[in-house]
Amino acid sequence: MTLKSRLSQPNILVAPGIYDGLTAAIAADAGFEALYLSGAAVAYTRLGRPDIGLTTMSEMADTMALIRDRVALPVIIDADTGFGNALNAQRTMRTYERAGANALQVEDQTYPKRCGHLADKSLIPCAEMVGKIAAMADVRASDETLIIARTDAIAVEGFEAAIDRASAYLEAGADALFIEAPRTGDELARVAATLRGRAPLMANMVEGGATPIQSAGDLQAMGFDLVIFPGGIVRALAHAAQGYYRSLHAHGSNTPFAGRMFDFDGLNACIGTPEVLATGAKFAGGGK
Repeated sequence: MTLKSRLSQPNILVAPGIYDGLTAAIAADAGFEALYLSGAAVAYTRLGRPDIGLTTMSEMADTMALIRDRVALPVIIDADTGFGNALNAQRTMRTYERAGANALQVEDQTYPKRCGHLADKSLIPCAEMVGKIAAMADVRASDETLIIARTDAIAVEGFEAAIDRASAYLEAGADALFIEAPRTGDELARVAATLRGRAPLMANMVEGGATPIQSAGDLQAMGFDLVIFPGGIVRALAHAAQGYYRSLHAHGSNTPFAGRMFDFDGLNACIGTPEVLATGAKFAGGGK
């Protein structure tokens, strides 16, 4: 089933955030149907920096290609602002498609952008974003590659302006809509009540962010079709890593932390080392 057809199904699609082949493989093994390659998560992990537009298009594309080599699940990729004007956005579309992305999320912030849950965001004109979306739709190689149009207008221009922008983006060729950072549960519900039925709707759950955390079931009841948890895995792993490094520094040994980590065989089982070695042995013997 393609991502496009899955979003037409009644049950909400939950896409966990990933940032490399390891997290993609673990998420796939957990049973998810789709994954979300988060630009913020890549900035956090590859750069050790905040989500303020420092990550480049080529870094994201390289990451996407490595993930596609590891898993077959549909991947939604964060395309930020398209990394420039309409021509840059077209290049981003072509590059991400070749890397194996199934959907591109593109937003209407100025470039460089910042995390949607940080203050002091600014937007490009609606007409410029409309042109950017149309330009991306014009060059995509497959109609199965989706454009998810995101607007950050709630924090900058207000709720009604966000709805107006979303409507314009849909007319320009967007396949799904993402109103970033509703500030209350009521505002989140208003997004769904206003736009449901016009296109698949995406919600973003950021721990400690501007939008109150809701369960996938509650979001489905509101009318959302897709929910992402983009940075949760980084927050979980960073918390674990902080404890690990502090323990190692304090004790000079991993023994006190052993109950909270894989041993050598455990990690190899997780990443499929026995299966990979068996495949190598098969083909070393002539492939029979």
